Amino acid sequence: MVIADTETIIANRRVFFACGVVILGSFQYGVDFGLIGGLQAMKGFLEVFGFRAPKSPIGWNINTERQQLISSLMTLGAFISSGGAGFMAIKLGRRQCLWLACALCCISNIIMMATDKIGPLYAGRFINGLANGCFMTFSQLYIQESSPAKYRGLFLTIFSVGTSFGTLIGTIVDFATAKKPGKAAYLIPLGIIYIIPAFMTVALFFIPESPRWLLLRGRREEGVKSLAILRPDGTDVEDEAAVIVAAIEHEMELSSGVGIRDVFANPIDRRRTIIAVCGLTSQAASGSMFVIAYKAYFFTMAHVSNPFAMSCVLSTVGLAALLINSLIVIHWGRRRVILTSGLIICGVLQLIIAVVYHQNPGTPQTGKVIVGITSLYMFAYNGAVAPYAWLTGGEIPSQRLRSYTFGLATAMGFLMAWLTQYTAPYFINPSALDWGPRYGFIWFPSACIAALWVFLFLPEVKGRRLEEIDEMFEARLSARKFRKYVCVGPLRLMEEKLSRTGSKENVEHDEKV
Repeated sequence: MVIADTETIIANRRVFFACGVVILGSFQYGVDFGLIGGLQAMKGFLEVFGFRAPKSPIGWNINTERQQLISSLMTLGAFISSGGAGFMAIKLGRRQCLWLACALCCISNIIMMATDKIGPLYAGRFINGLANGCFMTFSQLYIQESSPAKYRGLFLTIFSVGTSFGTLIGTIVDFATAKKPGKAAYLIPLGIIYIIPAFMTVALFFIPESPRWLLLRGRREEGVKSLAILRPDGTDVEDEAAVIVAAIEHEMELSSGVGIRDVFANPIDRRRTIIAVCGLTSQAASGSMFVIAYKAYFFTMAHVSNPFAMSCVLSTVGLAALLINSLIVIHWGRRRVILTSGLIICGVLQLIIAVVYHQNPGTPQTGKVIVGITSLYMFAYNGAVAPYAWLTGGEIPSQRLRSYTFGLATAMGFLMAWLTQYTAPYFINPSALDWGPRYGFIWFPSACIAALWVFLFLPEVKGRRLEEIDEMFEARLSARKFRKYVCVGPLRLMEEKLSRTGSKENVEHDEKV
């Protein structure tokens, strides 16, 4: 099959550069996850914020409450900032919100590096969460609104690659500094957090604002100029802008409201909101946050030899899965089939880990099995769950409510992650329930329920333009009919509506005559 000149990567190089800049937000989020998860298993960190525990494998431990708050306050902050995305988008563009995220990230890191008290550390984690919520929400909004339909799935998959690669880098840095004496063990990892925000702050000056956000705000001339930068040379950007504006105006006719209440105001928007929220939070149903956030601590308490090295292996496997997925998402990448399969596989692997540890806890052989199966779990999660969950949350919302709907979906995803991070220490910490890997017994049924929902209710929108997705939802199609539906476009719908209106007026005129 011959690829049109305007569809090649070289022709679309400017949109690749722009999306590459904002994808760094996901890398920053991943770095934070990789670093903080490892800090809680570092002797240098525990000497400041933990307590002596002779029975612990490293002689130190941290109490359950501190462990919960250090991890979960970041997620709570992300929940708040992503939930407020719709309100922020009223006045601030996507780039401005990303600049705000960069500033908050640096402020939070200054606080965390300068203190040896737990209170300021909590405050730093919360502010860092506000930054990460903005990074994850507005980076994806920019990608969804700026990328061509052909490459939208690829960009959002690379977005997940950024998160996984960041986690790997954070884990490697932890591995390199874990045995350093004193505070240097954790201050060095925290120091690298400044790099990405500093680079993004400069790079954002060289990319245009989201064209759909500009057109939604009534700034047509700026929106057309943004499209001209992001599209291949010779593309009829006026026509694309007309289609986008027509779709927005058509939505406004159906429901004029643009606010948080409107995401549930009518059946169409309510359905899209529910699908976006449930689709994005399906990744939490797999138990992923438990594995990602506490992998080093989890391996330490499971008596796995060299837990930091094994954490690096886990992150590498997850990254490999995402890279493989990026090669197939454009051509095959069916959301419903892959996400359903991924959730089932993740649930079964969580069950196997729990059963193996329950039968033979604390032995070297069990530790090796847990590392192997957990690696398979990360491969399945990163290859078939995470990228498609984010795709679902980003593709389904309507044009006029995108900031509110995606912000709500992201917030609910962070809320579920916070719930997992907050409760996990009760189950895995030896000073609490001491379940360890038995925690997987909870996630097997959770993942299966999520897989059933995806199979029954998630529509297939691979390769569709955002305006086509609007049309299919307005047609009130069942989830199974989306894949083969033939769209006519918003301009055609408006022409048909005007034609019907004109015919009706002519009939009324003839009757009067």
